[in-house]
Amino acid sequence: MSASVKLTSLTTKGGCGCKISPDALSSVLKNLPRPGQDDPRLLVGVETSDDAGVYQLTDELAIVQTLDFFTPIVDDPYWFGQIAAANALSDVFAMGGTPITALNIVGFPISKLDPAILTEILRGAADKVAEAGAALVGGHSIDDQEPKFGLSVTGTIHPSRILTNAGAKPGDVLILTKPIGVGIQTTAIKRDALTPEATQTVMSVMATLNKQAAQCMLAFPVNACTDVTGFGLLGHALEMAEGSSVGIRLHTANVPILPGTRDLAERGIVPGGSKSNFRWVADRVRFPEEMAEIDRLILCDAVTSGGLLISLPANEAEGLLASLHQHGVEWARIIADVTADHPGTIVVE
Repeated sequence: MSASVKLTSLTTKGGCGCKISPDALSSVLKNLPRPGQDDPRLLVGVETSDDAGVYQLTDELAIVQTLDFFTPIVDDPYWFGQIAAANALSDVFAMGGTPITALNIVGFPISKLDPAILTEILRGAADKVAEAGAALVGGHSIDDQEPKFGLSVTGTIHPSRILTNAGAKPGDVLILTKPIGVGIQTTAIKRDALTPEATQTVMSVMATLNKQAAQCMLAFPVNACTDVTGFGLLGHALEMAEGSSVGIRLHTANVPILPGTRDLAERGIVPGGSKSNFRWVADRVRFPEEMAEIDRLILCDAVTSGGLLISLPANEAEGLLASLHQHGVEWARIIADVTADHPGTIVVE
């Protein structure tokens, strides 16, 4: 299927499926009313740019709601469906919730592409939703000149056990469960610059659910969690620092990075979203003067279906790390310290 159509070439010129930057989005939303924000049952809304919304139904039950979709980032339609599903489901896992239902969101040029391609996308997503333990209950499609796919996901959670990106505490450390460099490598796929072996690796990383990582972390006293996606590692860590009113010291040498990422970046293969992320965080992140711009961009690389960024007390971190490795989350690393110093900013060491 992938040999006949290069899905990544079907996006419009300049289109990459990147998220709208927080600053740009804020300028759009600031003058809009926010119905429901005064509802006491709305436990997590838009205030801290969290991964999903949480709405309380009873004293012991709340629902977690999220959605995500994007244009093709790999050429194999089955893998694209898996990755899109894993990415959408991740928001529920990041909140500490359990996904229960999912709806497909489809834009597809049905008169231009073989319908069998869409079948493979939907099959990949369905398999991944089933792996997550959720039910696929339908969806909506439009005839669109540019393929787009994703899911809306609903999960459940106990109202007193919600994890947000705003609970990190001084004395915590941060664990990252998947490598970065995904945006650079998927851009290389679009430019026919990635080897088949590297393509298989990055697809496997993106298609891996955060379910196992979430199950491991829920056995520990985690204070905050988010997943690393379109705003990159520094962007999502910065949201955690600002939402929690803490500072973060990031240890670059500990950050897991996909092999070959730096070589690709040195060849100019860096997506526009990663460069936008760098501009967005630059005034709130202190880089070492000697740090090369390429390495700064990698820390800002726009990720699809990235790992969980988990904040928990330092004395619990090695236990969680061992549990993650024991359960197959092999990329997990302790990458940062949380401090009361320089709140709302990140110091890169």
